[in-house]
Amino acid sequence: MALYSAAAAVLAGLERGEGGLKSLVYNSGFPHVRQLYALVSETLRYASVLEKLLDGAALLQAEKKLPPQLAKVLVYDLLFGKGLKCGGRWKALARRHRARLEAELARMKVRYKVSRNEDLLAPEQAVSPAASQVPRYVRVNTLKTCVDDVIDFFKRQGYTYLGKAASVEELKALSGKKFLLDLHLPELLVFPSQTDLHDNLLYTSGHIILQDKVSCLPAFLLGPVAGSHVIDACAAPGNKTSHLAAILKNKGQIFAFDVDPKRVAAMNTLLTRAGVTGCQLAQQDFLTVDPRDPKYSRVTHILLDPSCSGSGMVTRGPGQEAAPSAERLQALAGFQRRVLNHALSFPALRRLVYSTCSLHQEENEDVVQAVLQEWGSAFRLVTAFPSWPCRGLATFSGAESCLRASPAETLTHGFFVAVLEQCREGAAAPSSLPAAAKENPQPGEGTEPGAAPKKRKKKKQRVK
Repeated sequence: MALYSAAAAVLAGLERGEGGLKSLVYNSGFPHVRQLYALVSETLRYASVLEKLLDGAALLQAEKKLPPQLAKVLVYDLLFGKGLKCGGRWKALARRHRARLEAELARMKVRYKVSRNEDLLAPEQAVSPAASQVPRYVRVNTLKTCVDDVIDFFKRQGYTYLGKAASVEELKALSGKKFLLDLHLPELLVFPSQTDLHDNLLYTSGHIILQDKVSCLPAFLLGPVAGSHVIDACAAPGNKTSHLAAILKNKGQIFAFDVDPKRVAAMNTLLTRAGVTGCQLAQQDFLTVDPRDPKYSRVTHILLDPSCSGSGMVTRGPGQEAAPSAERLQALAGFQRRVLNHALSFPALRRLVYSTCSLHQEENEDVVQAVLQEWGSAFRLVTAFPSWPCRGLATFSGAESCLRASPAETLTHGFFVAVLEQCREGAAAPSSLPAAAKENPQPGEGTEPGAAPKKRKKKKQRVK
């Protein structure tokens, strides 16, 4: 699929409420997802300006077969982007109207008394309010390096390390080239919101993963020990899978499933770059996997992050996705209940993490409650991260054991996580997870405030 057509399809999907920006881009089948994501994000950022240009130049009236989403993409790249470097017949069509569009753009600048294209953007359009609060989170890939070495690398690049954050307020105050160690997760660094690290050597070499904080919670709370057999049921694009591999130290076995061949291929590239081994990728619908297959007889942990409405995802542009309809929420919740029930049927399962990037109770607490009722006393909820400030909605007894996240309260995307454990005879009920977080002091965190960090016995590959 050509770039402009793919971008127009993503814009149309956003308007129909078919998902979030990120999920639609990754599900588009377009091979260069970063390029597509950037084009759609910037088109959304200039959306109101583009609509005025299209109206003023009467482009859609002149080209009645030109879809409005495609028109926005073409005009953005023609006037504000890279100048239509591709596009075939669409490029020729847009260039026929170039003089008219440029004249309308000039009139807009005179009308609003500005000289630069960026000045046409209202302050609230430059970055969405929710996105402006969310910092740039960077997970250190411990399969290739360690936190100390990554901190040293950024220092050599002119960044200032401020130590471990003590509160969310410290994350809010980040600016310039300053960064912190996250206050909750031991291998997560936090940079100001607009920090762009896509071209940084650490990212391109797989030493760091650009991953939102709440996206790191599922693997962290699942917490499989090295040697475990784990399923990542809905694995693409692969960031959570690579996190599982890091937790396992590449010792054990991960079975990762996704039904789309293009997403599986992209995930394979990501996992290879991250240095992941011991992971079997399968282009397969997880619902068709047989829990009784001897291949999965040792699976004790499952990470389940199924398709959802994506209503918790905030973008770094102004595009606001329409709320999903009641019918769509009902269909999604039905699928989520089926896949959660299926995951719980694996015979050796001990712990499962269910997560969504949705804000809707129908996809979160309601799904967990319905499935737990079906399984009776076989599984129980475990209190996930007691120190986490946002808990599950109190829609049923025990729902507070789940956690929620939001830009306003946790400086993250919107998210929901529930941790389920099998009730085994004679096993003590865990009070909360994680218990191991206190056992691993991080850089700048000793046994006493201000104490020196413990030295590591073995360093990973150093990035110079």
